[in-house]
Amino acid sequence: MQGIIVAPSILAADFSRLSDEVHRVEAAGADWIHCDIMDGHFVDNISFGPEIVGIVRRVTDLPLDVHLMIEHADHYVPRFLKAGANSITVHVEPEAKHDVAKTLRQIQDAGCRAGLTLNPETSFDRIEPLLRKADLLLIMTVHPGFGGQAFQADQMHKVRRARALNPGLNIEVDGGINPKTARISIENGANVLVAGTSIFQSKDYAQAIRDLRGE
Repeated sequence: MQGIIVAPSILAADFSRLSDEVHRVEAAGADWIHCDIMDGHFVDNISFGPEIVGIVRRVTDLPLDVHLMIEHADHYVPRFLKAGANSITVHVEPEAKHDVAKTLRQIQDAGCRAGLTLNPETSFDRIEPLLRKADLLLIMTVHPGFGGQAFQADQMHKVRRARALNPGLNIEVDGGINPKTARISIENGANVLVAGTSIFQSKDYAQAIRDLRGE
């Protein structure tokens, strides 16, 4: 586990100048680039696919953290691996329609970090048996699908439980992350902050990233 990692979510970026946006957050001190993939089935929104991830790969050397909010993740994993993902996170809910343990192995066998995630209403018990097989855990602090939602502090019990079970695990939080909620998340054991609106709608990306880290 590293120190505090900031992973700007390009879902909140200006896609008319995506390359510039990626360069700006990289220069501002971002550690990873977070890519939210939505299929309109598992979540009620559609974002982008492997082609966009591939474009981002060509304009930055930062690790690409790909969150698959989709059905049949196992079918699409090879496309995101080819696009240049450094980590791929998949959902554990039955609605995601895949064998989660097999998908984790599929990702790891390709030399990529494999992550698990669960929606706010999903019990931690569903993820606990798989936790030792994962390289990272993403705790959703909003219901996935749309940016700009309010942070759900009641999800911090999942962060604390995961940290107690696996002290060395990278634990991400995603949803409503700003300087205040980042501090709450870090205090509860998170070390990876996914932030979209609070970075890309700020006037100073570098200051926004420093504020998230509490610097």
